[in-house]
Amino acid sequence: MTAALMLMLIAPVQSAGTDARPVAGAEPFGQTAREVMTVAVPFADEARFDACLDLATDDPPSGITAANEWLIEGGGYFARHCLGFAYAKDGRWAAAADSFTTAAREAERAQDNRATNLWTQAGNAALASGDPERALTLFDAAMAQGIAAGFMLGELHLDRARALVIANRPDEAEAAFAEAHRLVPEDPLAWLHSATLARRQGKLDRALADIDFAARLAPRDPEVALEAGNIAATAGNYDVARRNWTQAIDIRPDGPIAKTARGHLAQLDEAAASPQN
Repeated sequence: MTAALMLMLIAPVQSAGTDARPVAGAEPFGQTAREVMTVAVPFADEARFDACLDLATDDPPSGITAANEWLIEGGGYFARHCLGFAYAKDGRWAAAADSFTTAAREAERAQDNRATNLWTQAGNAALASGDPERALTLFDAAMAQGIAAGFMLGELHLDRARALVIANRPDEAEAAFAEAHRLVPEDPLAWLHSATLARRQGKLDRALADIDFAARLAPRDPEVALEAGNIAATAGNYDVARRNWTQAIDIRPDGPIAKTARGHLAQLDEAAASPQN
């Protein structure tokens, strides 16, 4: 295969990373809004909070209205938490980041350890809005609470690594991924993202090792199969790339991952049929 044809294949592969989160249909953050309830004492309006989240999940615009009404009535940072969640469900990421940030500040002033999760959710919303530098500031605020440990701390390092990748700070991202791997070694997403970073840096041995680990942890994840194909194509192993991209389609035929994989396969077929080959 000629150098020109190889570039034609690899260039779009490199832009098809998996850095953007959340995935459609998934929870907007690594920890659900309800899970934050486990890190602090109960509060008087827990039933209203749950009802607000349920409404925001089923009907985000109505959830936004309900959260604002509760806020006017004095719902404080619990109402702001629900408002941020509703904005996130509605895809209004910058507004979600603002709401979570205000909620986190208010929770921090109240010495409520829910602040850690709220800062984290604010960071994820900022990252989804396309502002990695703001996301990093918010993730650092979450760490500064001194509450995160174990799994939660590992996920925070993963969040920071993703933001650092998008901010084009790869060396710092590598260090953050290393901490995530140490603290949450069974999280396939951490290995998937570190494999993508290694591929983009041209560190193919590391990329292959990381994606292999991700595949063992999540053998039926189409994103893992897609990235395995990306890495194989970057290394010039086009038969392996074809198998992995085909697997990504077979696992979940509908959706953006399958669409990307089909595009890569079409380019591979076009390159193979070229008279320059």
